[in-house]
Amino acid sequence: MQVFVSLVFAGFFYVLWMAVTIIAFKSDSGKIIMGLLWIIAPLATAAGFTIGIWLFDLALKRSGQKFFDIYKWPLTGCAVGAIIVAPFGPMLIVFGMFGLGTLSVILREVKSGKYRETSVS
Repeated sequence: MQVFVSLVFAGFFYVLWMAVTIIAFKSDSGKIIMGLLWIIAPLATAAGFTIGIWLFDLALKRSGQKFFDIYKWPLTGCAVGAIIVAPFGPMLIVFGMFGLGTLSVILREVKSGKYRETSVS
């Protein structure tokens, strides 16, 4: 369930990033601004994954980790996913970010052993 919540928040943050990027694109922003916005995509999406995890832990009253201790997992997944998919077109990075971002959250759960706490017996 925690992975699903983090995925929902990642989607929300990605949509926010996309809205800002579309506005910047329509306002004929410079290439530097557009380049920075593409670099920010994995950062924003990973922040969404992280906030979802953090809020889920907070709702279950688990002893939560600090933001950056969680953030490193989805950031790695989102960044690697974006880098792998970017050569096929910048609009496709969403698939890499969400695929490997979700995988990184699952790996974090397995490594921490928290998946056992929320599984149904």
